[in-house]
Amino acid sequence: MNPDVIPFSRPWLGGQEQRYINEVLTSGQIGAGGPFTQRCEQWLEQYSGSHRVLLTASCTNALELSAMLIGLNPGDEVIMPSFTFTSTANAFALRGAKIVFIDIRPDTLNIDEQAIEAAITPQTRAIVPVHYAGTSCDMDSIMNIARRHGLYVVEDAAQGLGASYSQRPLGTSGHLGCYSFHASKNISCGEGGALLINDQSLIERAQILHDKGTTRAQFRAGKVRQYDWVDYGMSAPPSELQASYLLAQLEHEKYITEQRLHLWELYQKALAPLVAAGQLQQLRPPIECAHNAHIFAVLFNSHEARDNAQQHLAEAGIQTALHYQPLHRSFASRELGRPHGNMENSESLPDRLLRLPLWPGMPSDTIPRTAEALHQMLKNS
Repeated sequence: MNPDVIPFSRPWLGGQEQRYINEVLTSGQIGAGGPFTQRCEQWLEQYSGSHRVLLTASCTNALELSAMLIGLNPGDEVIMPSFTFTSTANAFALRGAKIVFIDIRPDTLNIDEQAIEAAITPQTRAIVPVHYAGTSCDMDSIMNIARRHGLYVVEDAAQGLGASYSQRPLGTSGHLGCYSFHASKNISCGEGGALLINDQSLIERAQILHDKGTTRAQFRAGKVRQYDWVDYGMSAPPSELQASYLLAQLEHEKYITEQRLHLWELYQKALAPLVAAGQLQQLRPPIECAHNAHIFAVLFNSHEARDNAQQHLAEAGIQTALHYQPLHRSFASRELGRPHGNMENSESLPDRLLRLPLWPGMPSDTIPRTAEALHQMLKNS
């Protein structure tokens, strides 16, 4: 890569990643379920307050486990926003559920909680809020709706570690929560995830499904002499190599979040004149949402302006990224899902959205360069 080009993202290293990996290699225990896995799960349990946390090979795995745990059957319905990654829908569609897509809020791009209740039918089994950019959905409203209708809530908090809603970590309000440690996330181990179990009644079966449908967790705890196959399952645990790298990242979570929030605020100040002039919009986290600066995104007034801005920034040596296309207008949705209600925001906002570089340690001139390039482009458009 040209050294003058500012990449969109770059993983942050705390310094202990290599040492912890070497410890695993020296021990010879590189498979799943070793001491680094246990230390990561304990860290996440202490951080979140969840009854049990299970590391997974990906957030997709955690979502798939959730779909199994809540007992979905073909013909059941699951409500979620259209503006999300394919894994959110796939995890539940794989169990035979029909995905019911509803619209998003314009201020956060999160699920519109006011559109949920009208989408509920006798076949509805779950609501899946997605916390976009590390900003929480309105979890109090969503949990109240779920209680009234006897529904499960599975939080897709893939982008949510380090963020909270009314001082509760994301992923802990619903029955289940799912984190991602993909290379693009604030805390990363390349690929990885975690399942947060907030309903104690789900713990025992979650441990069985998590490890190939066996009683291996009881075997490791010394409760049985030999484990047995007792249920459906998947091979969800990550290797100790992944867990060792992840632990080094988790130990610096607070520092990483603080650095990202500082950069997010600098962006906000630098682009404020363009926002005031009506040339850009920014996402607006509600006051009860302490976000984690996972993404700094701007919304242009048109699809064409967004595309022009991305090209102009690329010519200035600044990498940017688009994001999800709404799933309700995807090819797979013709068979696996359906939209419900007005989808105006889901239809228009993704085509106007652009994500800007944001990572601890990025060159100090990144934000001024980005702001100046956007100012020049919009002035001349």
